[in-house]
Amino acid sequence: MTIRLRRSCVAVPGSSEKMLRKAGENAAFGADQFFLDLEDAVAPGVKEAARANVVAALNEYEFGKAVRVVRVNASDHPNSYGDIISVVEGAGARLDCLMIPKVANVSHVHYVDRLLDQMEANLGLKNRIGLELQIETAEGLIHVNEIAAASTRTETIIFGPGDFSANIGMPQLTVGQIDNRYPGDIWHHVNMSILMAARAHGLQAIDGPYALIRDEAGLREVAMRTYLMGFDGKWALHPDQVGPLNELYTPPLEAYERAVGIMEAYRKATEEDKLGAVMFGNEMIDEASRKMAEQLEIKGRRAGLDGKLAEKRAAANGAADGQDSAATSTVAATSGDSK
Repeated sequence: MTIRLRRSCVAVPGSSEKMLRKAGENAAFGADQFFLDLEDAVAPGVKEAARANVVAALNEYEFGKAVRVVRVNASDHPNSYGDIISVVEGAGARLDCLMIPKVANVSHVHYVDRLLDQMEANLGLKNRIGLELQIETAEGLIHVNEIAAASTRTETIIFGPGDFSANIGMPQLTVGQIDNRYPGDIWHHVNMSILMAARAHGLQAIDGPYALIRDEAGLREVAMRTYLMGFDGKWALHPDQVGPLNELYTPPLEAYERAVGIMEAYRKATEEDKLGAVMFGNEMIDEASRKMAEQLEIKGRRAGLDGKLAEKRAAANGAADGQDSAATSTVAATSGDSK
């Protein structure tokens, strides 16, 4: 299973050639993933036209280094088969993953998995198309562990707060919003259930959208909650949401440096000093500490923090060398004056 950087996953309506072009040509605004949508963002009467737009966009644009995904209609929707056939036949070699919405049970995953097996073989595709599975109903949440285990193609489990709110009768009108009338985080159980299922099967966990695209403070609050839980990223509905999400789902450089330091100290303790636990500053670290540090180090390295840390250390070493040279010059000058 492939692990990809997915801090920000931008939704692009498949019915809008303008927005598809903007996403394809302006990937420099930094999104880790684009998903071209054939489901909720496309009106019922233009679904087939949207397929052609998506295929053309995948073939024409590079989308930078971003993960390229198409969200098809749900497995039990009349458009599902046509979506998959059209997209994979038309641009399968340019596709990283298919996103399957409203996954309620393993049959929804098995249908797509088997269809892709046959299409890849018949089309001679060298790339294996991954799956991203959305949990948007009570039934899906109840079966989330089985869903996460249903296919080796699966890369992510995604929470869909809008359809989920509607499905369970939650009195909300804004997708992904926090309701402070509730004593706690209203999404905690749902998000933790998704996270546990994802991690139990080596998958990434992705939070759904926050519809108030001008409310950066609200976006940051919602995103910080799932980042601290361990989620890997979140949907963006507008380019302005990408920067905050990339920032929030990247560990701070100081935390990354500390994680690397813990791993280095523990390696020395176990391999050279033959100790199972050692002091790191004022903290006792052991194998559990190493595992915690390793997980943060992996996320940081995936986001490019290894390069930033190397630059920081090189700058610090350069400054230290400069201070040593200055001190040596001072000593030499002083010695000369005393003669």
